[in-house]
Amino acid sequence: MLIDRRTMIIGAATFAAVGTTESATPDTVEVQMDTPTERVLGIGGLFFRSHDPKKLAQWYQLNLGIDHRVWQQAAGPTSFTPFAMDTDYFGSKQQAWMLNFRVRSLDAMVAQLQKSNIEVKVDPEKYPYGRFARLHDPEGNPIELWEPASPA
Repeated sequence: MLIDRRTMIIGAATFAAVGTTESATPDTVEVQMDTPTERVLGIGGLFFRSHDPKKLAQWYQLNLGIDHRVWQQAAGPTSFTPFAMDTDYFGSKQQAWMLNFRVRSLDAMVAQLQKSNIEVKVDPEKYPYGRFARLHDPEGNPIELWEPASPA
């Protein structure tokens, strides 16, 4: 089954917007009572292998503004979505993961990256939940940029 960004973002937004107890059936009430009351607050870090960690960290800091020591990110939605092993959504079949970064202005970020001679492909479609673009870091890792739609 192929999961695309529409499914991922709309599913996450729908899940966040709909209260789970409002639609609880007797079966789900029991499951909810067994669910831990403590839960994670967010992603505390992203750790991955690199051929040249120092050089790659500098690239992320110079081009995307990510301080590799402690990056204080803006509050907002985060999608946590496993994909099927045979997905082509990440590009190369060898890629086990893909970063999706929220941006304030997709056009400004794309212009900044292109000014640094970084190839960026902007998805021409405007989705109800925002706009997207794709690029790769110097080691070929896929990156998706997401400008969330403005609230109506």
